[in-house]
This record gives sequence, C-alpha cells and structure tokens, in this order.
Amino acid sequence: MAPQAWVVAENGEDLQQPREFLPLSKLEDVGVLYWHLDPKKSESEEELAKIRRDRGYSYMDLIEICPDKLENYEEKVKNFFCEHMHADEEIRYCLEGSGYFDVRDKDDKWIRIRIREGDMIILPAGIYHRFTLDSAKYTKW
Repeated sequence: MAPQAWVVAENGEDLQQPREFLPLSKLEDVGVLYWHLDPKKSESEEELAKIRRDRGYSYMDLIEICPDKLENYEEKVKNFFCEHMHADEEIRYCLEGSGYFDVRDKDDKWIRIRIREGDMIILPAGIYHRFTLDSAKYTKW
C-alpha cells in the first residue's frame, strides 16, 4: 500500500483533509523513497536487510512518540514540527502507530505524507521537513 500524500494549502486548511492525493511519482520527484514492509517480522527480514546493506546503514535507533513514553513529550513534539533539514538522509520505519511527514517540494510548497505501520521512508539530505503525530498521538519508529 502506497502512502497517501497531498499538497497542503497555504492556509493549512487541508492538513488532515486532503482535497486531492498526489501520485507516488511526486514524492520521487523530491527525492523521497518509500517501501512498505511487514513490521511484525524480525529486523533480519530479508527486504529490510537488503535495504540496509544496499544503502550502507549500520546504525538504528528506536523511539516511541507518545505522552506516556517520551520524556518532555510536548517540547519534543513541537521540535519535530519545526521545519528543519539534515546533512544526511533521514530514515524512518514505522513499526506501530502513524503520523505525518511534511516535505518541501521544488516549488517550496508543503507535501504532507501520511505514514502508517509498515511504511518506511527515506528523506534525502538537504530537504526541509517536519513531523507531527495524528490524532492517535502515537508512533514507534
């Protein structure tokens, strides 16, 4: 299942209610890569192991973002939603829960990407992005 993605209007009115979904090719245009994996399988699952090997990943972290499990939850959630970029790729594999990644496209518009359990995305280095939870207020990466 491909992620749902849409352009967010300037006034932000369609942050959670999109008017029109974008094709996956629009994400590829801005360098966002996507896979859907089975999060119930172990870390050594073949497809995940191949992605890690092919892209040279050796490090991983695990974080649960929810009020009960994340110290300084409110502050950190605000931080995640501040527009920022990294010098390296950002890789996120959703093991549980859901949320939204927003990325800037080439026209400087926000594209909102709904991420659910099993979705893995890679944001390229140097792309402005931010993350927020949905109404369930829980995700585990």
